[in-house]
Amino acid sequence: MRWGILGAAKFAREWMAPAIHAAKGAELVAIATSDPAKAAGFSAFAPGMRVFDDYDALLADPDIDAVYVPLPNHLHVDWTIKALEAGKHVLCEKPIALKADEIDRVIAARDKAGKLAAEAFMIVHHPQFQRARELVQDGAIGKLAHVDAVFSYNNAGAVDNIRNRPETGGGGLPDIGVYTFGAARFVTGADCQRVTYADLRFENGVDVFAQVAADFGDFTYGAVVSMRMQPRQSITFHGDAGHLTLTAPFNANLYDVAQLTLETGNGVRQVERWPAANHYVLQVEAFGAAARGTADYACPLEFSRGTQAMMDMVFDKARNP
Repeated sequence: MRWGILGAAKFAREWMAPAIHAAKGAELVAIATSDPAKAAGFSAFAPGMRVFDDYDALLADPDIDAVYVPLPNHLHVDWTIKALEAGKHVLCEKPIALKADEIDRVIAARDKAGKLAAEAFMIVHHPQFQRARELVQDGAIGKLAHVDAVFSYNNAGAVDNIRNRPETGGGGLPDIGVYTFGAARFVTGADCQRVTYADLRFENGVDVFAQVAADFGDFTYGAVVSMRMQPRQSITFHGDAGHLTLTAPFNANLYDVAQLTLETGNGVRQVERWPAANHYVLQVEAFGAAARGTADYACPLEFSRGTQAMMDMVFDKARNP
């Protein structure tokens, strides 16, 4: 599969371009950026890569099969739809939209084009999450009672960062809340029924701290998400017969080694680690397999819509406590 990238984002240069280069069956062949100097950083992964100075020109290239969209959040929906209309498969950075009903437009465009479009929710492709899902749904911790998650970092000094700017769809919840919400949904296979508590704190029009409580029907949920706290991340699934914790769930093997700890009755403790797994590479390979029709995709747009619907509930609850 021949890939093009819309925009020379730092994240794309550091993570997704190398992942496309490393993935089996994938090749990075083009990038579109108005600044040719920014394209130079990608040449290490694709020496013969074509550089376009216009996004539409890249989409018009018949030699490109798939497009990765790492643009600011407020541009995701429109450029994903444009890429689908140009006949490309599309992997778009999260959040793919800022409201759940916006994803309906993308689903309609996907179905009309007959191409694969998905949110780049890479964690579900990591073996630690696939193992956690298997254990929880097979009853390894008994009846699930509660899920708690935390994801934080501090970018208070980066005033020009798109995550700190309301006009680009910034905020902690759109940036990393999607992980704390989506991870719980993926592992349990359940959807949020209602948000019972939402304390959001804002700076310059973007949320920088969120404490959330929710009801998933058969279990409760709690999370803290912040762009103003010391980096920390974990997620725990707590049942009546045990609990399971991922200690580096969202930045596996960067924040810490990917590790799953399962504790059950009588002090039995089971630890599994995946020090070499790269969820970005696995995501590209899974996307390629799904586009070829040889495998199902772990994070279809319908799944992403469910996560965004929970996000919408959180903002609504904060406005109407």
